[in-house]
Amino acid sequence: MNQIICFCISLSALFFFPAAVAGEATTEQEAMHVLNRLAYGPRPGDLERVMQMGTDRYIEQQLHPENLALPDSLQKKLSGLNYANQKAGDVLFEYRKILGQTKDESEQAQKERRELIGKIVEETSEARLWRAIESPRQLEEIMVDFWFNHFNVFIGKGIDRALIASYERDAIRPYVFGNFRDLLAATAKHPAMLFYLDNWLSTSADYQPGLKRFGNQGAKQKSNGLNENYARELMELHTLGVDGGYTQKDVTELARMLTGWTFDQKANRQGRDLQFVFDNSRHDQGTKQWLGKTIPPNGKAEGEFALTILAMHPATARHLSYKLAQYFVHDQPPSSLVEQLSNRYLSTNGNIRAVLQTLFASEEFRNADVIGAKYKTPYRFIISAMRASEAPDDNIRPLLGSMAQLGMPLFGSQTPDGYKYTEQAWLNPDALSRRINFATALATGRLPLNQQIESGEKMGKMQVEKQANNNDKRQFMPTVKSEALLTTLSPMISAKTRQVVENNPEALRAALILGSPDFMQH
Repeated sequence: MNQIICFCISLSALFFFPAAVAGEATTEQEAMHVLNRLAYGPRPGDLERVMQMGTDRYIEQQLHPENLALPDSLQKKLSGLNYANQKAGDVLFEYRKILGQTKDESEQAQKERRELIGKIVEETSEARLWRAIESPRQLEEIMVDFWFNHFNVFIGKGIDRALIASYERDAIRPYVFGNFRDLLAATAKHPAMLFYLDNWLSTSADYQPGLKRFGNQGAKQKSNGLNENYARELMELHTLGVDGGYTQKDVTELARMLTGWTFDQKANRQGRDLQFVFDNSRHDQGTKQWLGKTIPPNGKAEGEFALTILAMHPATARHLSYKLAQYFVHDQPPSSLVEQLSNRYLSTNGNIRAVLQTLFASEEFRNADVIGAKYKTPYRFIISAMRASEAPDDNIRPLLGSMAQLGMPLFGSQTPDGYKYTEQAWLNPDALSRRINFATALATGRLPLNQQIESGEKMGKMQVEKQANNNDKRQFMPTVKSEALLTTLSPMISAKTRQVVENNPEALRAALILGSPDFMQH
């Protein structure tokens, strides 16, 4: 009991002092800066490695992840995932099959449905978290998170439970360093996005439901008329930004241009893959007036034209540049940097890697004043703690439960704007106490991260929260050693934090480090 009281007092003392380190950045600080911004923080040995190779070489290496081999242990984990590696159509086919078999709503039927959904969600989550924690391609994982959040799809909406793994794997991951127009098109055409924002149902006002006209004779079409959800978010969130100069009329006209963009439901029910299709019978054949342009009837090409115009619009360049600068540099990014990135975006035809190269080479990114100036999101906090402590990740359920408790469940943003990445969104007393609880449980070995989970076990919300809280106080793993942690995080930990840590028993020291304001920043 005395140890617990001492621990709480020590943490309270820490939070009266800022985490930022003043003065010019040393070589060690520069290395830690890129590890905290281009990666989810250091693992043991990373700081020394980056100092030896130099930050410029590290940045260049991270911008070309194809040259970094994944560890055999990680590849083995990923290859063992069934649903996360299957085509979207295969997973959805099995998902619908179990739903069809359990319409009686009996207790056994509900149990089977929960187990299947839980397994699909868990494997999707394992693929993401294992890569984030273990992959040497850290910037790739950072950008997967960034772009997934930018093109957010909520895993809890209907069939998207079965489609999220494919969405991230097929529509996000291959394009994170490529051309933005390609990324935009990949997300626009993926069934997960078409379903999430309802464009798969959008039709012209005069559409008459009847037989499908893309090879599925005899299948009845669904129709709710024109749906503007995707068109609105495409301009407001994905490209131009809320102040991008468009009108409600432009939203409606773009929605008309995108009618007929759907996916082939019948093919999936026959066990084939789920594919984007353009159904001309659902398309609005009229002339449109959009962003000051007259768009003559041209079928699917109307939507393709819209994506091209939006991808290279100056407002899109500014919107994306602001978000990238905010994500990597500061919650209130310098306007000079945003302008520099916008110019680079437009001059390279939307080349994401080129924009990132400019960002990481900028004075604004390398300024000592921005080191430690950003507050970690719950996701980044948990991943960075796992990396710094080198804790096992065989069982990710406590991590998922902790993310949910901290208000950032993985793939769990219900609204299309995704999660915020600013301090204002996440810094509050209740969330802070929950972070400290997680840090304590991790440091003292009370999270069952090393426990193998039996195949088919359900993963309900109460279960993951119970594991995250670990109310029974059992110790599952060895405690985290504070000396090793301090070595890994050396330039991040202030003299004040070190003093508090040294004045406490060894059993509390690692928890104090992971729960400190220094570690909350990056």
